Amino acid sequence: MYTLPELGYAYDALEPHIDARTMEIHHTKHHQGYTNNLNTVLEKYLALAETPVEKLLQTLDSLDMDAGDKTTLRNNGGGYLNHKLFWEIMNPNNKKDDALVAEITETFGSLEAMKETFNKNAGSQFGSGWSWLVRNAEGKLELYGTANQDSPYLKGHTPLLGLDVWEHAYYLKYQNNRGDYVGEWWNVVKLI
Repeated sequence: MYTLPELGYAYDALEPHIDARTMEIHHTKHHQGYTNNLNTVLEKYLALAETPVEKLLQTLDSLDMDAGDKTTLRNNGGGYLNHKLFWEIMNPNNKKDDALVAEITETFGSLEAMKETFNKNAGSQFGSGWSWLVRNAEGKLELYGTANQDSPYLKGHTPLLGLDVWEHAYYLKYQNNRGDYVGEWWNVVKLI
């Protein structure tokens, strides 16, 4: 069964860009909730419990599960994986990934051009969701947004960068100013 991943850094390590209280609530309440709900649904399908959640999401439509349980798996498996990546890419101990920066520049023209589209996707996401940089099934980089906790794994894509634009990710510090949060978030992403 799944456990809440450790952050690998203190809740206040991303300040002043992301405040400690938001990090603590986001990690211990929201991500823990997705983890608990993922485990609860997998307890009903023990034959699937050994399959990595990435694979479960990739094959969701073909799984022999109740439709409501598929929705629970989609929402909470996505929430579990999306947040796991979110914490990892914001780790202050990360080093710049020069190969990824070069690929981004080749694909999108520049790092700034990629960020502009990424930010536009984050800002235009109606309601809750995510903005993504992914590697698609053909191995190419793509940018898009998803609603709710939908994961790129549902499309057979591998997420590389993901920004949580649910209000719980920023509301304590930024209130309704999602754009300010998106801009400040780049200060805690050390990979690019």
